[in-house]
Amino acid sequence: MSPAQKHLRNTFLAGIFAAIPLAVTVFVIVYVERVTREPVAKLTRVNIPFVGVLLAVALIYLIGLGVSSLVGKWLLGLVDKLLLRVPVLKELYQAWKHVSLTPGGKEGIYAKVCLIPGDGAADAHLLGFTSGDPLPGDGATLAVFVPNVPNPVVGRIYFVRRERCQILDTTVEEAFKLILSSGNYAPEQLRIARGQPVAVG
Repeated sequence: MSPAQKHLRNTFLAGIFAAIPLAVTVFVIVYVERVTREPVAKLTRVNIPFVGVLLAVALIYLIGLGVSSLVGKWLLGLVDKLLLRVPVLKELYQAWKHVSLTPGGKEGIYAKVCLIPGDGAADAHLLGFTSGDPLPGDGATLAVFVPNVPNPVVGRIYFVRRERCQILDTTVEEAFKLILSSGNYAPEQLRIARGQPVAVG
């Protein structure tokens, strides 16, 4: 690949990854504005653009304050127990909890970023995500989700021995940037400990 082609490719990719979050943000703002403007105007008799967006942001902030408090945590725990007892919703709720990105990395397959040995080559590694919890009945094996590039939603599940799974000291957000950029972006925390796997837990 010539320098000009490499420059065009890298610049084009940089533009795409800069435009995607901007486009999503604009779409969300426009959608919330369209959905909330009429109800807010009827309730408050104030028809000012983006008032609904401001109210939605304030509501999300108040919800965040609520769930961060002791009472909010207690209520979330109560709702969690109730949903786990409803026959139909139980399976859906558990499935969502297992795949969801949870604050603090306390549960879910995306809780921790890891490296596992690659297919075939001794020095190759695969970037994956794991909850860090061993399989039920097999305390020596972890389930690791290895996403496709650049689509991190689709991938493969590997069952890896704990000693062969290297947990990285990096955030899930940084790992997603690496995947979405097809390797053009690499977090500073990405270090491969050759021959010294990091134990889980």
